Amino acid sequence: MAEYILSIDIGTQGCKAAVFDREMKRKGTYFVPLALVSPQPGMVWQDPRGMYQACLEAARGAAENSKVPPAEIAAIGIDGQMAGIMGTDEEGEAVTPYDSWLDTRCSTYAEDMRRRYGKRITEITGAPVSFTHGPKILWLKHEQPQLYQKVYKFVVPSAYVAGRITGLRGDEQYFDYTHIQYSGFGDNLKKTWSEELLEVFQADEGKMARIISPFDVVGRTGREFAAATGLPSGIPVAAGCGDTAASVYGTGRMEKGMLLDCAGTASVLCGAVDSYKPDTEYDTITLMRSPDEDIWLPMAYINGGGLGLRWLRDELSGSPHATYEELEREAGKAEAGSGGIFFIPHFSGRVLPCHPKLSGCFAGLRWNHTRGAMYRSIMEGIAYEYRHYMRVLHELYPEGRFDRVYTMGGGAGSHLFNQIKADVLGVKVMPCKEVDTALEGSAMIAARAVGISTEQHKETADEEKGYIYPREENNKVYEKLAQDYLRLLEKIEEFCEGK
Repeated sequence: MAEYILSIDIGTQGCKAAVFDREMKRKGTYFVPLALVSPQPGMVWQDPRGMYQACLEAARGAAENSKVPPAEIAAIGIDGQMAGIMGTDEEGEAVTPYDSWLDTRCSTYAEDMRRRYGKRITEITGAPVSFTHGPKILWLKHEQPQLYQKVYKFVVPSAYVAGRITGLRGDEQYFDYTHIQYSGFGDNLKKTWSEELLEVFQADEGKMARIISPFDVVGRTGREFAAATGLPSGIPVAAGCGDTAASVYGTGRMEKGMLLDCAGTASVLCGAVDSYKPDTEYDTITLMRSPDEDIWLPMAYINGGGLGLRWLRDELSGSPHATYEELEREAGKAEAGSGGIFFIPHFSGRVLPCHPKLSGCFAGLRWNHTRGAMYRSIMEGIAYEYRHYMRVLHELYPEGRFDRVYTMGGGAGSHLFNQIKADVLGVKVMPCKEVDTALEGSAMIAARAVGISTEQHKETADEEKGYIYPREENNKVYEKLAQDYLRLLEKIEEFCEGK
């Protein structure tokens, strides 16, 4: 009996695939980079066809590296970027670029939605209005009407790739419920499209794909997939979900009161709770359904937070570029607070709460500052944002513990970054053994979809390394600096908006 699972993670910077056995042990992985096109400020898109081809290449590479006989692959799971959207035709082919979550061209429509109906949108969808599906769809409708008319369904990357792999057509195309909070027009409690929101904004319900569970089998692999990957046709494909939802699910630790730090291209802080409480006061927290429906995942994120570290390495560390290890060693020599440097990490506007005109900056620079101190200040700026998210979480869920953070993603490998987060947040931090738990989450979802149990998979945190605890002296320093950061942020917002 076939018991291996192939999972595919469609990230911003590339597609990664892995083959797992039923105990969630990796047998082979493969990564294919993706191009991110940004011809001018505020415009960021990706080619859906390139995305699909990268997934095929990654699937083939992972399968070959695993040495698992192709006939032993029992199911395929897929996750992907969440807050962007693309349009497809009746054949399931993309007719628009993928409008990335980093793209802010829709900001005028986001502001209009927020002004006209903001609180009600948050109540129904679970999320404050930002640079997500609803404003992006309205932007396409009004700014590129001819292209909009070609769209039969709006879908997210995971659904697009699954649709291409299985040959979904017309109304078979779908939208899984972990994306509803970003939709702008979905009812998160009912898991349906909201007639109220569709009517208010004159959005075409016919262009909205059916909403289904991540655990639904949407089809089976076809000949094109088989020819491209060397795997057989007829493999069941699960609907899958968003990458953050998959990352949380993949930890095997869906505990109420936990916090999860996804330290990747975006910097995401996510909790786990058992009730739906939309953030209508602070416009900061987004409520996402977990794959398991009895748990809600309140979260907020920085639009490209982790990209700030790469930006400094690529643009400010000289030629040849310094390594991340070198920069971290230098940053470790700087004191808590980076000697008075503050970094605003919002290069593409602030997402939550939404301030589209805000830009990134360093403040407080002096002649004695080093690139190590600047690098450290980027980490601290991200942690200050997390501290704000945590404060709002405690307001919404005063009964929540939120006393520990499990961290994953590329940034989870940095001990200094983890220590800074522990010091700023005042809670213990534990890195996960696998930094890309989205692949595990998608594999677990696909396994469950076809009846393969992975219940024994309950570990992901690196118990051998243990928790990183906050240092009291640094926590006291950061308590004041976090307040200073928010005051600076307010002034920078006013400057960027021309006030």
